[in-house]
Amino acid sequence: MKLNMNTMRGILAALVMVGSASAMAQSEPLKLRLGDVSMNKLPFILAYDKGIYKKHGIDILPKFTQGSVDVIRRSGIEVPEEFILEDGEYTELCICGTSPTIHALTTRAGAWDPVFVGSTHLESRWRIIGKAEINSPEQLKGKRIGYSGVGAVTHFYATSFAIMMGWDPKLDWSMMGNALGVDALQRDEVDAIVAPELHGTMAIDAGFKVIADFMDYKLPVAGSGFAVNREWLKNNRELAGRFVKAAVEALATMKTDKDSTFKTMGKWYQMSDPEIMEMFYDEAAKVPAKPYPAVAGIKRVMELYDSHEMRKYKLEHFYDESFIKELDKSGYIDGLYKDKK
Repeated sequence: MKLNMNTMRGILAALVMVGSASAMAQSEPLKLRLGDVSMNKLPFILAYDKGIYKKHGIDILPKFTQGSVDVIRRSGIEVPEEFILEDGEYTELCICGTSPTIHALTTRAGAWDPVFVGSTHLESRWRIIGKAEINSPEQLKGKRIGYSGVGAVTHFYATSFAIMMGWDPKLDWSMMGNALGVDALQRDEVDAIVAPELHGTMAIDAGFKVIADFMDYKLPVAGSGFAVNREWLKNNRELAGRFVKAAVEALATMKTDKDSTFKTMGKWYQMSDPEIMEMFYDEAAKVPAKPYPAVAGIKRVMELYDSHEMRKYKLEHFYDESFIKELDKSGYIDGLYKDKK
């Protein structure tokens, strides 16, 4: 069958529209849910401030959850209202803890079931920070250890640490939920807390001390991950790829452009003390440049929170490493750091 010129032009135009639809058909920004106010979220708000998302053809608006904002306020950090997610506000993308997401899926009816396409937290790097009279990790036995909630990355850390020390996590010390902030230490509700970077920075500034550095133990962790809606991903792999590419560039920017990173820290985390900002920024070096999904950590989560429901899932259900692998093999990630300190 022969096609006339007008028909051929129409077909070509349709093909062009299909090929570019995901890059230009966003009627409104995709909302990016940020699960907590921490170092792990810093690259994704930096990407917004620096226009990195739009550079890669995707419009994204990052927002923190109200719960995470409430927690960090107890450590003295205020987040501007315009960057706080409203209750029930739907998002296709999330930078959230891999451990609590998997735990929730297997313990709470109707929980979100996303795919993790990357992670900024593959190996233990947080700290246990507490009272001055505790002089060694061994002296934590019998003490009260604060964390956020069951299944959260802080709970995963505390449980893993106790097991590694040869302790019973339930009987050899007291694990206290809803006690992540500096305020829990100041009110003597706990003796120490499992402290992410931002909470740890504020706790040290408040006069508490590092009792154990998890970097010394090199535990696999399923921490902050790039989560995308499973159903959305099926029809939006190109958009997802753009998001991952922008995230990788944002990581490189955080690590190599200190001035821009400080501006974002000041804007979003309301930080102004140079000493505190330097302390917090030092933690950026610990974030992996190649943020593959936390496969070893996910495997550990499945073991630690073993249950009838957990056993319905295979390890591969929870992640897709193809996006990062493609950027890595192409040399794109290495190129972001070439000739930069």
